[in-house]
Amino acid sequence: QVQLVESGGGLVQAGESRRLSCTLSGGIFSISPMGWYRQVPGNQRELVARITGDGKTEYADSVKGRFTISRDNAKLTVYLQMNSARPEDTAVYYCRSDLYASWGRGTQVTVSS
Repeated sequence: QVQLVESGGGLVQAGESRRLSCTLSGGIFSISPMGWYRQVPGNQRELVARITGDGKTEYADSVKGRFTISRDNAKLTVYLQMNSARPEDTAVYYCRSDLYASWGRGTQVTVSS
């Protein structure tokens, strides 16, 4: 059974950085496109960033130039480097494997002004 476990969330001061991690177990990581999504209560879950198995990336306009998605296939882990955090980045951040259509349980990021 494929499992995704996120970590790295917490309280961040506006303007500072945070790195989120998501590790996959029970599946083949290297060929799976992976995505980071976020959700605020009352809103739909939205794509933040996505990376293909061969490293092609895409970003939501709201995070371009501030966030970077990367992956380490040897560690079965995808990362989201969040720089210049803003209060509007506050959300629960979820990891997703497109290959397995699986989600992690999420990690809360709160950016204080």
